[in-house]
Amino acid sequence: MILYPNAKINIGLNVIEKRVDGFHNLETLFYPVEAYDILEIVESDTLKMFQYGIDYPGEVMDNLCVRAYNLLKGEYNIPPVEIHLYKRIPVGAGLGGGSSDAAFTLKGLNDLFNLSIPDKKLWEYASMLGSDCPFFIYNKPMLGTGRGEILSEVEITDLSDYRIELVYPPYFVSTADAYRGIVPRNVRELNGEKFKGQSLVEMLKEPVESWKDNVTNDFEITVFNKIPELAKYKEDLYKRGAVYASMSGSGSAMFGVFKR
Repeated sequence: MILYPNAKINIGLNVIEKRVDGFHNLETLFYPVEAYDILEIVESDTLKMFQYGIDYPGEVMDNLCVRAYNLLKGEYNIPPVEIHLYKRIPVGAGLGGGSSDAAFTLKGLNDLFNLSIPDKKLWEYASMLGSDCPFFIYNKPMLGTGRGEILSEVEITDLSDYRIELVYPPYFVSTADAYRGIVPRNVRELNGEKFKGQSLVEMLKEPVESWKDNVTNDFEITVFNKIPELAKYKEDLYKRGAVYASMSGSGSAMFGVFKR
């Protein structure tokens, strides 16, 4: 079985508050984009994992795809598999490539072995693997709240008349580094900072041309401070005609929305 796990971007990302469990409550719009890894899953005598393409940090058998297999193996009588993953989505870029690989592994195993696991249950498994993983079970524009794992369908401005261009600056940004030093919005409000009263969803219903002044990614504050060159990549997208540009997730990838 061959699958093509795709990337995502975040259109708007508000870090609302820090939770008692150490995570943060977020508000963001997950949007699937056309950048893909290649994932092959076949039955095998023993569990094996192979990686190709872009270098991926960590031990091969610690990959999220292996963890996804072990989650299902713990509850379903599935045989060992051999997983081949060709990485094309940059790592540490805020595009959710690893999360997508894991979610597609869950969906692939479900189909390969006819497990008939409903999406709601796959969502539960995906939420055990990472905050972004659940989105890729549904893989359509959705509002993410909580850690990002609580998903709801929303209506936003139709983007069919626009194209989305991805830019991959040569920088790695770990999620932990992106969170380090970030000040959540509830604290910033206590310090006197004022935010627009309109919710992210309401802002995204407005014309795309209005997003530049209203739809922000809070991680840009800390990440641009650590890597000032990234701000230049965003500005370059605007210079080339983007009507909206932003960093995706916790970075470092940028995207621009261009009128077709």
